[in-house]
Amino acid sequence: MAKVLAVNISEKKGEQKHAIEKGYFAVEWGLKGDAHAGKWHRQVSLLGNESIHKMEEMGLGKLATGSFAENLTTEGIILFELPVGTRLKVGETLMKVTQIGKECHAGCAIRQKTGDCIMPREGIFTKVLTSGWVQAGDKIEIIG
Repeated sequence: MAKVLAVNISEKKGEQKHAIEKGYFAVEWGLKGDAHAGKWHRQVSLLGNESIHKMEEMGLGKLATGSFAENLTTEGIILFELPVGTRLKVGETLMKVTQIGKECHAGCAIRQKTGDCIMPREGIFTKVLTSGWVQAGDKIEIIG
């Protein structure tokens, strides 16, 4: 079963995100209080725990959720294989996949340490279509 492992937030851009108990995701905005939220196509970032494990195996040791600045850390779904346009029910929300991967910014701490970063290949971005709360343990469903 696909599920949310953590909801992560940062108040400033360029910081690692930290886990919160639950987050409110607003239509045309993203996670309330998050530095990356706004009226654009990358309102919410998602990364699978499976992807994080790949980086841990490259010698980074145990990584906390939010280490890649992802808003939602997931498990049990291969996010980067979802086509753009896929709709996901996550907790109370409905989201639409808008982008797969992204360029790392120049000062990416993970890339500097390992020479690689998983987010450009395996992270995804969504827009919020229906507002609501999301918390760890919430189910993720692909809506046909």
